[in-house]
Amino acid sequence: MPEGNQSATRARLLARFPKAEFLAPPPESEAALTGIRAVIDGEVTDLSDVPLDLSQVAEFDRKVYETARAIPFGSTVTYGEIAARIGDPAAARAVGQALGRNPFAIVVPCHRVLAAGTKLGGFSAAGGRETKQKLLRAEGIIAGEQPSLF
Repeated sequence: MPEGNQSATRARLLARFPKAEFLAPPPESEAALTGIRAVIDGEVTDLSDVPLDLSQVAEFDRKVYETARAIPFGSTVTYGEIAARIGDPAAARAVGQALGRNPFAIVVPCHRVLAAGTKLGGFSAAGGRETKQKLLRAEGIIAGEQPSLF
């Protein structure tokens, strides 16, 4: 997730990856970035066609990400609902942990997954729960008031 400005984002990335080089994204990545910016700006956007390399993702996490990816813009589900959909209704906590490892934020819309009772729940991206709340509000969702629509 980006910081408030480009220089802050670069500083955070360089702190984590000191040898990183910043290059212009290839055209196919630019299209994905345009879609991500649109979601952040609250535009109804479908990112389901953005290709993801899931080859290094554990099978359980892959199922969680594929299920989360099907959550439409402006809708929410709970961790427990995802667990039930992947065939393991007792795995709500494991679903939350998988989403905490999500390397594809926004494209795999983990911000649309709430705790039981439509409580906000956690968010591991930069800015934490505040960022999650901002993303939800951009989609017209106020956690705790929006019913699950998935």
